[in-house]
Formats: sequence, structure tokens, C-alpha cells
Amino acid sequence: MAKAGVDLPTKGGFNFDLCHRNALLARQGVRAPQFLKTGTTIVGLIYQDGVILGADTRATEGNIVADKNCEKIHRLSPNIFCCGAGTAADTENVTDMVSSQLELHRYATGRESRVVTALSLLKSHLFSYRGMVSAALVLGGYDVTGPHLHTVYPHGSTDTLPFATMGSGSLASMAFFESRYKENMTKESGMELVAAAICSGIFNDLGSGSNVDLCIITKGSVEFLRNYQQPNPRSYASTRGYSFPKGHTEVLSTKIIPLREHVIVTEGDAMEE
Repeated sequence: MAKAGVDLPTKGGFNFDLCHRNALLARQGVRAPQFLKTGTTIVGLIYQDGVILGADTRATEGNIVADKNCEKIHRLSPNIFCCGAGTAADTENVTDMVSSQLELHRYATGRESRVVTALSLLKSHLFSYRGMVSAALVLGGYDVTGPHLHTVYPHGSTDTLPFATMGSGSLASMAFFESRYKENMTKESGMELVAAAICSGIFNDLGSGSNVDLCIITKGSVEFLRNYQQPNPRSYASTRGYSFPKGHTEVLSTKIIPLREHVIVTEGDAMEE
């Protein structure tokens, strides 16, 4: 009986075909897509009466500061908030979706939303996209079981910690938390520590900057402090203002397309009734 000449796929091990392909494309001058660095510093901690969340207010597009005073603390329910890092569109849409689902759940059950419910919705949604949705979140809230603080990574993994940092300035902020955090901190000391951690990210990370936002969540109340601190205000601004004369930016080419009608109306016999 003749042996069938069919090549069976190898079992186990690694496949480096794509590595050879990428090396071939690189030799041909094809540039691989570059990773876009996102900048943010978001933190949170649990103190004796609740949870304190903090975030900077700088939004970047690569090496360009797109917004100096954006909001990175999102409301999921009256007792649950979260800070978002990563792609702004992803964090906005993910938090809006979970906020809508939590509201429908409150209407159906007549009960206050629980933090673990928001956590389950977030991580299941992010895990289903295998990290393609760039949303890294610090989730905090106060429900019937007390204060809770969680971190949610873009791939869907989560952590439950007494204090947490995320974003490109997270290492600088974590240094403050690891050296100064204590259990059962007062509200004033907790706010001071969160603001100092955010300022550490602002001054040590180019992707973080501008102001400090805080959100204090306790049993039955939420206090949102917009622009709680402004650690690096603009030191100089011209009293005469700024004017950019014509020709400041070179016009490389000009193309004018005249508008014309694409629909021609012609007279004809009226339609019979």
C-alpha cells in the first residue's frame, strides 16, 4: 500500500513563520506600525469612611497635548465611579455602556448598584475583546458591603487592593502610596496623599499634566472636586495676545473643485392618477 504524501501539521512548539515574514518586509523597506503611547495618571485609595479617586486632566495625541482640562473620572452609578486611562474614546464608551446597564439593573431590582456588579460587567466586556479595547480603569464605590477599590486591565484581568495606580505615571504615584499609605486614614490625609500622588505623576511623566481632580465616595454621598489643585499653571502669557500672520504656515498645494448639479430636472407628462 502506497504511503500518502500528505504533510501533516507539526504538533506543539512555536511557529516562527510570521517572524520571517516581518523580517522580509523590513528588508523591503516596509515600516511596522508603531505603538501609540497614551499618557495618564489615575489613582485610588480606601480610607476610614470610603474611597478617594484621583486623576490628572491632560489628554494627549502622541506628542501633542489635545486637551489641558479633560475629565477622566466617570460616573457609573450614584455610588460607583471609575477613573479611565488609555484611549479616550474606549474609556468613554465602555463606562457609558456599563452605566446604562447598571441603571437598567436598578430599575429592574429597585436596589442600589453593587461595585462587584460593575466590576463583572467591565471585565467580561474587556476580556471578550482580548485587549483590543484600550481601557484601563480604577473602579471605586461604596455599597451595602462597604467601600471597594478595584483595578481593571484592558485584557479583563482585575485586582482588589487598598490603594491602586494606573497609567503611564503610575510608577511615580505608587512610590508615594507605598511610602505613605496607612490603614484607616482620615479624609484630609487621604485627599492630601491622593493629590500628592497625582502631582508626582504630573511632574515625572510627560503624558500626564495640568490639574488634579478628586472624587470622594462615602456612604450615601459623593463629593466631586473638579480642579482640586493646579500644580503647574501657565507662568507667562503675552499681554498683547498672539497673532499669526498670513504665510506663517506654507501652503503646499491648492485645488479648487467647482460645484455642479448632479441631478437634471426635465419636463415631462404628468403622471396619471
